[in-house]
Amino acid sequence: MVLVRAGAGSAASRIVAASREAALVVVGRRIRRGPVGAHIGPVTQAVLHHCAAPVAVVAHH
Repeated sequence: MVLVRAGAGSAASRIVAASREAALVVVGRRIRRGPVGAHIGPVTQAVLHHCAAPVAVVAHH
């Protein structure tokens, strides 16, 4: 089952809180290449470090 939720507040903190009840968390990242490789944004980075569930990072345009 996939749940979509919208609300106010920090995206990272809301995703991390929701991850406590999730089997998998999927977050997107833009395809941006820096001088030292791929770049992820602050929300994706926070999710990777703090989520209680496995995280899939999917690149999109």
